[in-house]
Amino acid sequence: MDTVQFIQTTPQQLADLITDGVKIQLQELKKNLDSQNANDDLLTREEACKFLSINSSTLWAWSNKCKVKTYGIGNRRYYKRSELLECLKPVKK
Repeated sequence: MDTVQFIQTTPQQLADLITDGVKIQLQELKKNLDSQNANDDLLTREEACKFLSINSSTLWAWSNKCKVKTYGIGNRRYYKRSELLECLKPVKK
């Protein structure tokens, strides 16, 4: 078992260090939760193309091949940001 020695550290300084560490962890957790919630946004065709840096014909082809999931109301089509990210696959070299 590893041991940690606090030399010349007062109990108040130790408490402050722990508090700062917990604050940082909570901020990172909040940022992660916020980014996950932002990923559920619905994007229009134009927004999805801009997000993926592709042409609208490519998005249309991917939709027809069921590579990306499409949601629609009438003739409007929408894409979930989180599902677009899930469709991305790592490239093997």
